Amino acid sequence: MKILLFANTDWYLYNFRRSLALALKDAGNEVILLSPPGVYGEKLLAMGFRWIPAPLNRRSLNPFDEIAFFFWLIRFLRNENVDLVHGFTIKCVVYAGIAGRLANVEGRVCAVAGMGYVFTNDDIRARVLRPFLKTVFRIALGGKGLRLILQNPDDVKFFQDTGLVDARVIRLIPGSGVDCVRFFPRAVSSHHRQDSARRMRVVLPARLLWDKGLAEFVDAARLLRAKGLLVDFLLAGAPDVGNPASVSDVVLQSWVEEGIVEFLGHVEDMAALYHSVDVVVLPSYREGLPKGLIEAAACALPIVTTDAPGCREVVSNEVDGLLVPIKNAIELAAAIERLCADPALRARLGSSARSKVLNQFDERIVVSKTIDVYRELMGVS
Repeated sequence: MKILLFANTDWYLYNFRRSLALALKDAGNEVILLSPPGVYGEKLLAMGFRWIPAPLNRRSLNPFDEIAFFFWLIRFLRNENVDLVHGFTIKCVVYAGIAGRLANVEGRVCAVAGMGYVFTNDDIRARVLRPFLKTVFRIALGGKGLRLILQNPDDVKFFQDTGLVDARVIRLIPGSGVDCVRFFPRAVSSHHRQDSARRMRVVLPARLLWDKGLAEFVDAARLLRAKGLLVDFLLAGAPDVGNPASVSDVVLQSWVEEGIVEFLGHVEDMAALYHSVDVVVLPSYREGLPKGLIEAAACALPIVTTDAPGCREVVSNEVDGLLVPIKNAIELAAAIERLCADPALRARLGSSARSKVLNQFDERIVVSKTIDVYRELMGVS
């Protein structure tokens, strides 16, 4: 088959769907990768993929730009004679669903990884866009030859309850998977000995968006710093200027100058970072299925996250991590303090987290399930 994988950034294709693209290519399919231009496009080309820079601005709400891209995508799908298009993230799902339908693409797969800014934020802009996006979803997810892949049961319930799609086309696949060979438990060394005098290192790995729980993370850091705990709080990720919920550079700099957090920026080698820290935290308000957490779990690290959609699929409270309420810095600080003070608990939770990843979130499992959806949709045995 000729298969198009379409996302709103080349970074997403490279970091989240590279293994899927490789598996499809190795199976003899012709794979096209489509995204707006970026530095990761060159890396995809270097790997031998056919990557096409799309004339799409993910930040744009200009109707003329959006209409122009929409018709460009229809022509592209027709000219390439694509058999199956797989769109990732909400904007690309909408375009792939509608343009694929109009271009008579036989198979359309729409993957919604979390409900995004419009559904997780309650500001005026999000509230205005929400009814419009629901209408567009109904159009994009209609017609024959479609499957909707969701990452957690809460999102499945949302789509079912709102009637945005025929429930029979929904498939639940947990995230994009993790490479359990690359992300592995660190060896215990003298540097990482369970020494109560050593400063603990706690990291939040995510795009720097308010709805990732950045405010609660910083408040928790202040609370624990005031108690005199020897804890370093790290932020690993970059602001997302294309997202209205992005933390501004001014606010980020104020946290750094206050000495409350250490800002690492974008980290290329996340496995090495996880091997250098003790606890991983993500106080998010809602997720699809957070890749940063399953990477941390694969490294057998203890996790503190919120009892929120997507997050609670990775962590079972007191089994392979700790769950805290959303938007509660006091509970977050207490959970971090508890883990920092209890090496045996960190080890137990981390070991269980690694086992869970191997059984549920290994990328080979996720890729296999995704290809099964393709085969089902296209009638291929």
